[in-house]
Amino acid sequence: MRFSPTTTDVIIAGGGPTGAMLAAELRLHGVPVMVLEKETEPASSARIVGLHIRSLELMAMRGLLDRLLPHGRRRPAAGFFAAIDKPAPTGLGSAYAYLLGIPQPVVVDQLQQHATALGARIRRGCAVTGLRQDDDGVTVELGTGERLRCRYLAGCDGGRSTIRGLLGVGFPGVPSQNETLMAEVRAGVPAHEIAATVAGLRETERRFTLTPVGPEFYRLILPVAGVSDRTQPPTLDDLRHHLRTIAGTDFGIHSPRWLSRFGDATRQAERYRTGRVLLAGDAAHIHPPIGGQGLNLGLQDAVNLGWKLAAQIRGWAPGTLLDTYHTERHPVGADVLDNTRAQMELLSDTPGARAVRRLLTELMDIDQVNRHLMEKITAIGIRYDFGPGPDLLGRRQPDIAVKDGRLYDLLHHGRGLLLDRTERLSTAGWYDRVDHLADPTADLDAPAVLLRPDGHIAWLGDDQQDLNHHLARWFGAPHRTVASDRR
Repeated sequence: MRFSPTTTDVIIAGGGPTGAMLAAELRLHGVPVMVLEKETEPASSARIVGLHIRSLELMAMRGLLDRLLPHGRRRPAAGFFAAIDKPAPTGLGSAYAYLLGIPQPVVVDQLQQHATALGARIRRGCAVTGLRQDDDGVTVELGTGERLRCRYLAGCDGGRSTIRGLLGVGFPGVPSQNETLMAEVRAGVPAHEIAATVAGLRETERRFTLTPVGPEFYRLILPVAGVSDRTQPPTLDDLRHHLRTIAGTDFGIHSPRWLSRFGDATRQAERYRTGRVLLAGDAAHIHPPIGGQGLNLGLQDAVNLGWKLAAQIRGWAPGTLLDTYHTERHPVGADVLDNTRAQMELLSDTPGARAVRRLLTELMDIDQVNRHLMEKITAIGIRYDFGPGPDLLGRRQPDIAVKDGRLYDLLHHGRGLLLDRTERLSTAGWYDRVDHLADPTADLDAPAVLLRPDGHIAWLGDDQQDLNHHLARWFGAPHRTVASDRR
């Protein structure tokens, strides 16, 4: 075995959406990053995923949304919770209140391009098989016998995470009892026959869909009792067999564009940080795909973690900053596990589940109920616990117009931002970490807000001394000699 003399600050195991997003976030702060991806080639399947409101906000915050929009299709932000068909609530408070349906390989490719343009290295065909950490860093062993050294390691390597297993981190929860087959296929029967059959089936099989995606293909979502080997994709014959069982016909499906299967296991890592190793994305949590939250949850993990890990490496992080990754994101993951469990129960055909579904369908006619569930699924209702304070504290700041354009355009570089209507506050001691925009016209519900790099409100008020306390809490000690305030 050979030991590489080359070291890097951060190694990321897994080059999927979470790993690529984390790599880009670290590179915004100049942190050397190497991404190890075990697959030798990018995924070729064109599986469509949905980017929810909060993920769209984060993409806009980093200047990536305009790159993604041409590849996707906007859809109404409605009908997410247990597929209960209700319109979107009014006034969601976001400039991005829609769902973007987009092929997952496009998301991964765009994020990887973004990360590499910022200077991240991506090595393919590199499977991590061992790790050992000490007080100074982590030694990573590859399947080839090569050893690499880093200061921190991030496991973004999926639900069957090797990193999590090597750490011995518990992954408690409920194993899969049933699975869902998914595919995009052509059909050999007229569209009106498909629509009529599907409409009848949806009365009892609410998770079943066969809907057109473009002029030639249909997206098939097919619930199946029992669990198969999910390391292997289903075959076209598998889909035909289960379709005949459920629908009495296989609709003449042929020419699949992609096929996959998902279980309904619900598990969460006991801890997201073990020393110098951190877990994010599916390596930290898995759950049924209902509501389309999985990829979004991983992207949001990455944005929460990236600036904190960069601060730790750059030497300005307050003592407990990196620990807040677990304390903030673990409860969010647990909430997603809960709401997906609840949705799966509501999709059951038992008399009790049908009764609860009818009741919830009535309750969702109340705007506050519909809004609460929408904010939960799309992650715009998250409020991190930053301690006592106004309700806005810990919530994400929506994009608004400011005198220099749009607020999110000022967050492209992953720095903090003081948005100041008073025009008399200062971030001078933190000029290298926090930008300052004095704008008395900004549409804020506070005199000023301090935004973390992930867009969450870390402070609001108008007192400089109080602001300084919170600047130090999130961005470390001020410089003794300060430059002129950046505006």
